[in-house]
Amino acid sequence: MLSSNHVSLLSYYVSADTMVNPGGSAQPPPVGAGSLSWKRCAGCGGKIADRFLLYAMDSYWHSRCLKCSCCQAQLGEIGTSCYTKSGMILCRNDYIRLFGNSGACSACGQSIPASELVMRAQGNVYHLKCFTCSTCRNRLVPGDRFHYINGSLFCEHDRPTALINGHLSSLQTNPLLPDQKVC
Repeated sequence: MLSSNHVSLLSYYVSADTMVNPGGSAQPPPVGAGSLSWKRCAGCGGKIADRFLLYAMDSYWHSRCLKCSCCQAQLGEIGTSCYTKSGMILCRNDYIRLFGNSGACSACGQSIPASELVMRAQGNVYHLKCFTCSTCRNRLVPGDRFHYINGSLFCEHDRPTALINGHLSSLQTNPLLPDQKVC
């Protein structure tokens, strides 16, 4: 299960001013769907006169206008659903990439629901509360500078401590390490 941010796409084709759902969905077309002369696209605001249209998030869309906010894929062409979160409309792949799939936190090992916001570093996924400095345990938030060193997170202040305590034994000779990141 991905989340409550999941939205089903209903696709219709237009035939003699009547909308038909070719998938045979149990859901009827939206009220007043018989005449399309007044339908406006939620994406571009233009009149919908196309043979095919989409209905999602209580709005009508040209099939070319309902796109993923990240990859720009036309959502009607790649599936029968989309996802909304933080003001974005997303395909399944980008939703999972941005907000995490049900998996385990790299710090605590607990499950992360797909609907939960996450922090990422070097391919690892963390609960927001678990994205902390390994030394001082202060939480790192978006905008904070941090270092990801040998699988551990360090805040800007504690990086020198990590160097002194031997966390970086193989890297100590290089004073300018390419490990500094910004959330």
